[in-house]
Amino acid sequence: MSLLLAWLLSATVLANDMRASIITSQDAGPNKDLSMGFQQYLSSRGMPISFETSSLQGNHAKVAEIFPAIKSKPPHLLLTIGALATQAALKNLPDIPLVAGLVVDPDSLLKGGKATGVGVEIPLNIQFQWLQLIMPGARTIGVLYNPKENRAKVEAAIKIAHGLGLKLVTREVETPRDLPDTLDGIAKDADLLWLSDQVVLSPQTAEPILLFSLQRRVPVSGLTTSWTKAGALYSLDRDYSDLGAQCGELALKILQWFNPGALPPVPPRKVVYSLNLKTADHMRLDIPQSIIEGAQSVFR
Repeated sequence: MSLLLAWLLSATVLANDMRASIITSQDAGPNKDLSMGFQQYLSSRGMPISFETSSLQGNHAKVAEIFPAIKSKPPHLLLTIGALATQAALKNLPDIPLVAGLVVDPDSLLKGGKATGVGVEIPLNIQFQWLQLIMPGARTIGVLYNPKENRAKVEAAIKIAHGLGLKLVTREVETPRDLPDTLDGIAKDADLLWLSDQVVLSPQTAEPILLFSLQRRVPVSGLTTSWTKAGALYSLDRDYSDLGAQCGELALKILQWFNPGALPPVPPRKVVYSLNLKTADHMRLDIPQSIIEGAQSVFR
């Protein structure tokens, strides 16, 4: 396609009202923030676009209720938020250009050639750089992981950490039942416990991990602000509004006739964090004042 023809086609589309369907997996706050960030970004660029929003409410059965109407009158673009909505759209609406937010497995978007998106995971090097900013004295990081699910990720993390002057001490956890003994074994070796394994982390394991952390004075990097509030030293999170803007940037390119398959998925670019200063005091840790001032949430 010549550049002139592409420009003319793009101008024709932009001259007419466009529609984007936003499908969320759940009605949780972060999903709403992402959706709003997406809409605000495209609207701020002067796009003549309308938005239709629907939610699966965590229930796969709702796919049969919502998707037929979308399929009968296809929008110019889909935004899906979360794994449930994304996988349902890839399977049931494969011909509609798709931007996915909060993608657990970005590689899953590459198969059909019609999708791109923004992943949910903060890159490992960014996670370790923030760890060093928050705990400048940390050198040895304890890692609990399930080898069947996460071996490759942990091997990559070891290399990245080594490049930053950190040593990862790893312990395998096959099931949550293995957790107490594994925690006891790692306590004497670790300056901080870094968690990222969904097998290790569950509603059943959160409490014993945090109790271990406080009793043995081994700080934990949590997953969300709720972890920090419950006793983790800090948690990194995404700026969901900015993540929505990232999705909007990809969407804008697609609406300007970029092939979605030619736009590789990207990670979240903006990190926010929360701190628990009560935990820091209990563990006799000095958190830099600049880090305290930059936190999105501070628990004292």
